[in-house]
Amino acid sequence: MGFLDNYEASRERLERWLSSYPLGRIETRIVEFSAEKGYVLVEAKAFRNYDDVLPAGIDYAHGYVGAYQQNMKRWFVEDTVTSAIMRVQQLVMGGAERTVREVMAQIENTTAKIANAEKDYDYWTTKFGDVPSHATAEAAEQAGIPSLGSSMNEIKKQLGGELVAEAPQCKHGHRVWRTGKSAKTGKDWANYSCVGRKPDQCEPVWYVFTSDGTWKPQL
Repeated sequence: MGFLDNYEASRERLERWLSSYPLGRIETRIVEFSAEKGYVLVEAKAFRNYDDVLPAGIDYAHGYVGAYQQNMKRWFVEDTVTSAIMRVQQLVMGGAERTVREVMAQIENTTAKIANAEKDYDYWTTKFGDVPSHATAEAAEQAGIPSLGSSMNEIKKQLGGELVAEAPQCKHGHRVWRTGKSAKTGKDWANYSCVGRKPDQCEPVWYVFTSDGTWKPQL
């Protein structure tokens, strides 16, 4: 038996998930990101049914660009998101190693050095005061250690995306964002719609398009 025989391939895991939970859904979000230090932390939530309010499992994946081969560095964020999805699917379904075969193959074959690695301290021999520490978040920021807040701003600046709040919920679960254009007025419209079925469907939460180019809740 080879080293990778105990690990499930990504496609196999995805097919097993779709077979087990055809109405399930996966939600991901970037928890922390630093373009300067080259890392990203991704959270993935797995729901067995589309209208479930609480996830069946939550897992995380940490990606470090320095650990990737040169031709894969530009995709390290996408790869980390995929890893988080694969991990949470296994967490809910069970029956396989958490990490997928493709990731373990990279670990087995890679010869790349970790770029910009922090100093590895031997805490058995290091004298008190030699290891830097920071009393406040502000001091850590000045030393180049990003906080969650600054990392979120960095995501916006580096990835060009917009970080949006989690979709609001009603008694049927998370609402769905919908947009369109009115046939009568020609104006754009948007709302968070309930996923329940009529006549038990909740009223939509309407939004208006403001002068600054963003959608705001209708008051």
